Amino acid sequence: MAKKKNQATWGGRFSEGPAELMQRLGESVSFDARLAPYDVQGSKAHAAMLCSVGLISKKEKNEIHKGLDAVLADITAGKFKWKTELEDVHMNIEQALTRRTAAGAKLHTARSRNDQVATDMRLFFKDACGQISAGLAKLIAALLDFAEKNPTVVIPGYTHLQRAQPVLIGHHVLAWVEMFGRDRDRFAAVLDHANWCPLGSGAIAGSTLPIDREFTARELGFVDAKGKPRVSRNSMDTVADRDTFIEFATACAMIGTHLSRVAEDMILWASAEFGFVRLADAFTTGSSLMPQKKNPDSLELIRGKAARMQGNLTTLLTMCKGLPLTYNRDLQEDKPPVFDSFDQTLLCLDVLTGTISGTVVNPAACERAVGDPLLLATDLADYLVERGMPFRDAHHAVGKLVGISEKTKTPINEIPMAKAKAAVPELGSDWYDVFDISRGLKLRENLGMPGPKQVKKQITAWRRKIS
Repeated sequence: MAKKKNQATWGGRFSEGPAELMQRLGESVSFDARLAPYDVQGSKAHAAMLCSVGLISKKEKNEIHKGLDAVLADITAGKFKWKTELEDVHMNIEQALTRRTAAGAKLHTARSRNDQVATDMRLFFKDACGQISAGLAKLIAALLDFAEKNPTVVIPGYTHLQRAQPVLIGHHVLAWVEMFGRDRDRFAAVLDHANWCPLGSGAIAGSTLPIDREFTARELGFVDAKGKPRVSRNSMDTVADRDTFIEFATACAMIGTHLSRVAEDMILWASAEFGFVRLADAFTTGSSLMPQKKNPDSLELIRGKAARMQGNLTTLLTMCKGLPLTYNRDLQEDKPPVFDSFDQTLLCLDVLTGTISGTVVNPAACERAVGDPLLLATDLADYLVERGMPFRDAHHAVGKLVGISEKTKTPINEIPMAKAKAAVPELGSDWYDVFDISRGLKLRENLGMPGPKQVKKQITAWRRKIS
C-alpha cells in the first residue's frame, strides 16, 4: 500500500501518514459535518477570548471571524469540499480557515479537539432539546384539540386489554399528554446539564496560557438564569464525560416508548374489531395485493422507531461502561446514535402530530363498546359502600350478581329485582340507576378523574403549560 503524507494537524512526529484503511476507519466527518454551525460558533468565541487576553491581536481575531463566516457560508451553500484525510469537522474547518488567513493557524491555541468537540456537542444538545421540546408542544396541542373536539364521547378504559370502566375519550388522550409532558421535563433537565462550557479543559489538563474560561462561556451562552457563566469544573471529567449523551438518548428512548404506546392504542382503535377511529389517508397505506386494505403504517413505523431509539441508548451505555479516564477514540462513535435518536424523535413527533390531526372518531362504535353494563360493576360496589357495606363485602356481593348475569345470559342491569334482592338484600330500589354512564362520569369530578369538568379543566391547564 502506498505511503501517505503526514497528517497535517498531528503528524509532526510520524515518518509517514496513515494507511487508507486507517483513514476510512478513523474519519468522522461523514457524520460530524453536521456540527459545523456549532464548531464555527465555538471557534469564534474562542478567538474572541484569545484576543481579550492578548494572545492574538484584534486584527487577527477579525480575520478569523471573517474567515469562519465565509467557510460556514460555503458549507451552508453546499460548496464546501469535505476531506476525509482531515478526519473530522474541526480540522476541515480549521484547514479551510487557514487557507483564507494566516491567523487561522493561531485559532487552536489553548484548546484541543477534546474540549472542542465537547463544546460543539453541548451546543448541539441545547439546540436539539429546544427543537424536541417544541415538537412535543405541537403534539400536545394536537392531542388537546382532539380531546376538545370529542367532549362527550365515552369509550371503555382497559386493563389487561379487557374492558374495565368507562372513561371520556378525552381522559384517555390526556393520559398520553401526561406522558409527553414528562418528556418535556426530561429534555429541560438534559438542556440544563448540557449548559456548562467545556472550552479551556484542553486535551486533559487545561492550558498554561492565561485564558479566560468565563469569557468564553458568556460568549456561547453557557450561563445560568442570572447570567452567571457556567464552566465545567474538572478538565479530566470534561473530556471523558458522556453523561449528557446518555441522558439525551434516554430521553429520546422514553419519547419513543411513549410514542409507541400511543401508536398501539390507535392501531387497536382503528381496527375493524374496535372501530373507534378512522385514520386519515395521508398517514396510512394500502396493500399491493388486497385492494380493501388501509394499513396504519405511520403508527406501526413509529413502534419500530422506538426500538431503534432504545438500541441507540444501549450502544452508548455499552460503549462507555469500560472506558478508563479520560478520552478514548471509542468515543468518536458517540455521535451517530445521538444524531439518529434526535432525527428519528423529531420525525416521529411530527408524524404522530399529523396522524392525530387527521383522525376522526366514530361515536357510534364507541357507544356500542360502552354499552356493556358490567363496565359499571365497580360503581355498583361503591353504591353498596355508600349504604354501609364494607368494600370487600360489596365487591363479593356484586360478584354474585355478575355470576347470575353470566349464568342466565341476562345483562346485570336487567336482573329482576326479586332475584337481585335475594342475592344481595342490601340493594335498594334505585340500584338500577347506577348503570347510567353519565351518572358515573359526573360522580368522578375529583382531581385526576375522568369527569367532564375535570377533563375540561385539564385541557385548559395544559394549554397554559405549552403556551
